Amino acid sequence: MSFEQYIEKGGKKYRLGYTTGTTTAGAAKAAAEMLLAQKKIQQVVINTPAGIAVEMDVLDCFYTADKARAAIIKDAGDDPDQTDGLKITVDLKLLKKDISKKETEVIIKAGCGIGKITKPGLKMDVGQAAVNPEPRKMIKKAVQSVFPLNHRFELTISAPAAVEIAKKTFNPKLGIKGGISILGTTGIVEPMSESAYKDSLAIELKQAVALKQKKLIFVFGNHGKKIALKAGFKEERIIRMSNFVGFMLVEAKDLNLDEIIILGHIGKIVKVAGGIFNTHSKKADARKEIIAAHAALLGAKQQNIKDIFAANTAEEIAAYLLENNMQSVLDQLAAAVVQKTEEKLENKIKTEAVIFSLKQGIIALTQGAKEDFDFE
Repeated sequence: MSFEQYIEKGGKKYRLGYTTGTTTAGAAKAAAEMLLAQKKIQQVVINTPAGIAVEMDVLDCFYTADKARAAIIKDAGDDPDQTDGLKITVDLKLLKKDISKKETEVIIKAGCGIGKITKPGLKMDVGQAAVNPEPRKMIKKAVQSVFPLNHRFELTISAPAAVEIAKKTFNPKLGIKGGISILGTTGIVEPMSESAYKDSLAIELKQAVALKQKKLIFVFGNHGKKIALKAGFKEERIIRMSNFVGFMLVEAKDLNLDEIIILGHIGKIVKVAGGIFNTHSKKADARKEIIAAHAALLGAKQQNIKDIFAANTAEEIAAYLLENNMQSVLDQLAAAVVQKTEEKLENKIKTEAVIFSLKQGIIALTQGAKEDFDFE
C-alpha cells in the first residue's frame, strides 16, 4: 500500500511521504494493538501533527502476553530521502501494570541502527535515543491511544540498515552515534522540502554553541570547508550554510557567539555583499552588477565595467580583477559582506569575510581574518 497524498509545485504533482517519526509511531501503535488484542494486524492508522491520517502496512508481526513486535517500511513519497524504503521495527515490552489511574508511561530506547546522543546541544539529553521531541510525542501517543492508563512500557526502536545510512548524514559530526535520528515535526515529508534541510543546518550550529565554541566559520559547501580545515579550523567550528545565509545568520543572532567568519567562493559570497541572503541561482543573481558597482565606486574605467559585464562567470571576473591591478575591488567586496552580515545580525556578533576563487585560492579577506588565513 502506498500513501496517496499529493502536492503541486511549479505546475508539477508530487506524492507526499511520511517521516521516520510517523513510521515509528505506526509500528508502536501496531505492537500495542497486537498486545491488547492478542492477534496479528495488517494495517495501522496514525494521525500526524500535519492533520493528515496515514495508513500503513504492518510487517513482522509477533506477540506474547507481555511483548509485541511490529515493523513498517518508511515511505518518503517523491522526496529523495536516504531513509526511503527503510524498515523500522518496534519491540514493545510491558514492564508494569497497576491501578494507579496514571497516564501510561513509555520509555523509549535505541536499538540497532538508531542513534544515541553523546554530545550536549541537541533537543535530547546525552545518553538518550536520538528521537526528536515531536516524534517522541507521536510514539507515546500511539501507545497511549491503546493503553491510556495504568501501564509502563519499554519501547525499543531498531533499523539495522540505518547503520550505514547514518554515516552519510550530519549525525556523526553532531555526536549522534550508531545510527539515524527519528525525525519529523509535522509527520509528513513534503518532496524537495527546504525546511528539513534548514533544520539540520540549524542543529549543527546550535551543537557548536553547546560545545562552547565562540568563534565559528560559516561556509557554503565543501570547497569552503576544505579551505577552513587547511587553515586549522576544527570541524566542530565549521558551519555549513548552503544557500541559506540569511536563515543561518538569524539562527545565530541570539546565540552566545563572539565572532563569525563568512568564507565563500566569489560566485556565492558576492551576492551577500549585495544584500542577497538566499544565494540559490533561482532566487537572485546580481553578481556582475554588484562587482561592477563596487568597481565603479572605486573609480574603475568604463571599459573595465564593460569587461566585467562581458565575463561569463564570477571566477573569470576574479581573474580579470587580479590581472588588471584591481585588488581593491575584491577587498571592498569583502568589506561589504561584513557590513551586510553585521546588519543582518543586528550588530550583535562581530563578522569577518574571506573570499576565494578555485584557481587563485584566497583572493580577499578583511583585516580581522588575516590572523587565521595566510594571504597569498
